[in-house]
Amino acid sequence: MKARRLPVWWIPLVATALGACAPESDRGGPAEGAADAAAVAAATPLPWSAIADVLVQRMDLQPDERVLLVARTGPFDPLIPELRSRVAEAGATDLGVVEGGGGTFAGLEPTEFVQALDGMGEDALVDALSRVDLGVMLPGPTPGDPVYAALQEVLRRGSGRTIHFHWAGAYDFDGTLLDLDDNINQTYVRALSETDYVALSAAQRAFEEEARAGEIHVTTPGGTDIRFRIGDRPVTKQDGDASMARTASAGNLIDREVELPAGAIRVAPLEESVNGTIAFPPTVWGDTTVEGLVLTIEGGRVVGVDADSGVDAVTAEMDAAGTAGRAFREFALGMNPLLAIPDGEPRWIPYYGYGGGVVRLSLGDNSELGGTVTGGYVRWNFFTDATVTVDGEVWVEAGRLAR
Repeated sequence: MKARRLPVWWIPLVATALGACAPESDRGGPAEGAADAAAVAAATPLPWSAIADVLVQRMDLQPDERVLLVARTGPFDPLIPELRSRVAEAGATDLGVVEGGGGTFAGLEPTEFVQALDGMGEDALVDALSRVDLGVMLPGPTPGDPVYAALQEVLRRGSGRTIHFHWAGAYDFDGTLLDLDDNINQTYVRALSETDYVALSAAQRAFEEEARAGEIHVTTPGGTDIRFRIGDRPVTKQDGDASMARTASAGNLIDREVELPAGAIRVAPLEESVNGTIAFPPTVWGDTTVEGLVLTIEGGRVVGVDADSGVDAVTAEMDAAGTAGRAFREFALGMNPLLAIPDGEPRWIPYYGYGGGVVRLSLGDNSELGGTVTGGYVRWNFFTDATVTVDGEVWVEAGRLAR
């Protein structure tokens, strides 16, 4: 696993997206779903049967629920028959396996449902997929794929649910996507199979309860000092519950996108309540490295851009993004201790920052989170040694969960 020593208190992950295909929309990050096939193939074989057991347990399938797998041919192919057999054993309807880019999956006899999808236009595809109760996004497909994008539109319209099982999103501290290796794979296997999902859900509910009544305050040693309130905004709790019952109460699109491994809590704060500063170490905007950047935010809008160098690159990116470019998007907090940044060297960030104590302060479109900002632009900013308090009560201290 490649790693390079840099200051351990931040990592920016950047995605400029004009439309539904923003990363985890946002959709998990800039290289979402991009498992490195060669690396996986060279690593110790994964426990496919055990992985399938956990995934189907988290689905909590009801009789006759309709399940579609979305995949690309690659090293995760052995998981497909394991999942399909368990879906059938649960009494659900196996709709088959479709390639993320559309068409039938190589080497498998297509089901009648999958055959019918082949060659469909965008509108017809959305209509057809609206009859899917659960779509499982296996490693490989991306938001730019027609089937993936159509399923997101189904969710946006308020029906169905998906599991995001990407097995990707491991990052170096300089923001470089890491190739999968045994260390990353085993970290994800442990997080998937050993997470105390009841405890994770309870912790996320407790944070939400306190945050609704209080003010969230985030600081970092680098100079970030920002406060906001969430009021009655939807709070997406990625606690690994992929059941129909859970998504029946979904408040926004991302409530219907269940991440496994699980861990993050996500919310778009009340825009007018967001005030303070976000301080960055050397960060790339466009193709320019910007030094000493500090954004000042008032009422959810960037009103000040100061930097030792590269300020023009920052303002150019924001200007190109329109209204969303200067909007505060999202607060996210990783709460899974099994996905926390590992001790020892090299240090790396597992699964898009879903682990204990990692904070995301994003800029851009927050409409899918229940906010009022549109425009499609998204820029993630991860902080790995933040302190988070709610009305003075410490939840995260120097990048580690305190509660």
